[in-house]
Amino acid sequence: MDTSESSTEPQSPAPAAEEAPRRGWRRWAMDTRPLRIPAYRRLWSSTIVTAVGSQLTAVAVPKQIYDITGSSAWVGAASLAGLLPLIVFALWGGAVADSMDRRKLLLITNSGIAVTSLLFWLQAVTGLESVAALMVLLAVQQAFWGLNAPARNASIARLVPEGQLPAANALGSTVMQTGQVVGPLLAGALIPVIGLPELYLIDALALCVTVWAVYKLPSLPPLAGAATRRAGVREIAEGFRYISMHKVLLLSFLADIIAMVFGMPRALFPQLAAETYGSYGEGLALGLLFAAIPIGAVLGGLFSGTFSRARRHGPMVIGAVVAWGLAITGFGLSGNLWIAAAFLALAGVADMVSMVFRGAILLSAATDEMRGRMQGVFTVVVAGGPRLADVLHGTAGSAFGPRAAVAGGGLLVVTVMLGLALAMPALRRYRV
Repeated sequence: MDTSESSTEPQSPAPAAEEAPRRGWRRWAMDTRPLRIPAYRRLWSSTIVTAVGSQLTAVAVPKQIYDITGSSAWVGAASLAGLLPLIVFALWGGAVADSMDRRKLLLITNSGIAVTSLLFWLQAVTGLESVAALMVLLAVQQAFWGLNAPARNASIARLVPEGQLPAANALGSTVMQTGQVVGPLLAGALIPVIGLPELYLIDALALCVTVWAVYKLPSLPPLAGAATRRAGVREIAEGFRYISMHKVLLLSFLADIIAMVFGMPRALFPQLAAETYGSYGEGLALGLLFAAIPIGAVLGGLFSGTFSRARRHGPMVIGAVVAWGLAITGFGLSGNLWIAAAFLALAGVADMVSMVFRGAILLSAATDEMRGRMQGVFTVVVAGGPRLADVLHGTAGSAFGPRAAVAGGGLLVVTVMLGLALAMPALRRYRV
């Protein structure tokens, strides 16, 4: 594929030429071959900036709402206010991404997110102190994000060869996970120094860099021969029918749902920090529990050369989800904070492997005209799974105790994933 700026009709990338095996430490390190492609490098570089900037806003919004109301309930309500627009517009955004130039859609949506961040700054610097205004802005921001994410993720398969999709996903996921660690820490350090409103402004400025990087991408219109379509309910429904007809895609979604719904115990972190690990210091325990999974994911990304060249994508997903379940089980059984954090970090590594190969399956198993809709469903699953897990684990923790709920959830992940793999061979047989 021609990835120069003058390219207006990019085709599917040609297979990459075989390279000599990497030797020494380089065979363990992250596979950076996709960064040799200028268009992908621009897209990835913009992610570095926004991964941290978006986390500044993610910290600032709940902090401002709590400052205004003094109520954690209002903070939770704001989170739910952003969830519905994200789900609706991610599904619609997938259909839109399959019907128009994805570069143009990225320009529109990134500009919309930047304007929203600027409005966040404006309401904060003027002292508006309106929870309703914050919730409306959050809903608008999440709607733009829902439109943006499917187009962004679906574009990757047009920018890199199929054999490099796992490496490209590892690069992108590592940056996003690093942002989840660095962004909140940076926000906590900056608020006492420059104030909360400026966090919104920094995010808005960072998004301007993203808009410029997207502007420099080649045009990404529907491929020649693709049927002209609208982006309506019928097209969204067609995406779900497509999933039902392609078992490997359906199973890749189910694998993530199993891992997240049964095995994401973050709702129990505060209780565990106070009751089980309180002797280590509740603040230290809470921070370590929340940071451990992203840290493990970052380490998995940095050493993704150990797995990103694997061609048996289906078995890699199955193995990663089982490893996640075993690590979560170990976490639930651990009475020592540092051992518990180590198990969570191992879970983060497994989650990175799962993300890399689930993403590669979505991009390689779906045709280009359906990739946007597949990424829309993927965005909904990624956003909704952990929220369902919060409800399930919170209820189970109250009924059986937090450690039993966590360990039981981990074992359930292992059991259900292995049962699904045995009953439905399409995923375990999938390779590229």
